[in-house]
Amino acid sequence: MSEDLGTPVLDNHLHLDPDHGRGIEAVKDFARSGGTHLLVVNKPSWLLGVEPETGEEFRPVFETTLEVVARTNDILDGRAWPVLGVHPGLVSKLVDDRGFSPAEARDLMQAGLDLAAEYVADGDTVEPGEAVALKTGRPHYDTTDAVWDASNAVLRHGLALGAANDCAVQLHTEASEDLTDIAAWAEDAGLDPQRVVKHYAGGSLAGPTPSVMSEKDRLEVAAEGGDPFLMETDFVDDPDRPGAVMGPKTVPRRVRWMRDAGYDEAIRNAHVETPQLVYGLDTEATLQR
Repeated sequence: MSEDLGTPVLDNHLHLDPDHGRGIEAVKDFARSGGTHLLVVNKPSWLLGVEPETGEEFRPVFETTLEVVARTNDILDGRAWPVLGVHPGLVSKLVDDRGFSPAEARDLMQAGLDLAAEYVADGDTVEPGEAVALKTGRPHYDTTDAVWDASNAVLRHGLALGAANDCAVQLHTEASEDLTDIAAWAEDAGLDPQRVVKHYAGGSLAGPTPSVMSEKDRLEVAAEGGDPFLMETDFVDDPDRPGAVMGPKTVPRRVRWMRDAGYDEAIRNAHVETPQLVYGLDTEATLQR
């Protein structure tokens, strides 16, 4: 029987691999612990055995995510939604391992984002097979100026696609408490910076909305700050890294801890108000008990 925590419980960023990882079994762990809603981000293309030469060749990566989300919706008391895009680490795979120039890598990654944008929901109602957000970013590790510039061009292209398709954009970037540069790029593109989400964030962030890694110290900072935030595990569903980065039970367990600590307003912030603000998702209306 699933635990009822008395609130929607959303993990804003995790991966599911139905072919090589735990897949639906991880979803069952999440649901039994009290989790109700998921944003499922496609795994990096190379981890699914996809080595694209064109934007169209990213399609199997996205279709795998859509298929597992459909199966997930049969399990959750709430709903799951896809987030589709191109992992920024691909630039190094292309340049270092496959002999692409930074400009060629930029063009391919932008083409992959163009394809991802074709799946974005058109309108207020998200139908099966539609995504609620795009994913892009830039390397979180040192790289050459040419690769950094190419990566920022990909990131800005993702922001422009978010504006054009009226959807949120999740970011994978370097660790930082100040990403006001990216917030300014979003504004330049016509995208509200609050709809730009920094994945793997700490509890405090200037610029985009933080998706806070569900560690107690980070969550205390976010809860006491009072600004919009989300919670995530970045569960990678990799059999070679069991439990990494955090297990699927973590967000429900942290919600239980936050409730016991008196952080009721922060729970509503992270699991009801901010999902509505960022993605236009109503986690209460989609919760069936």
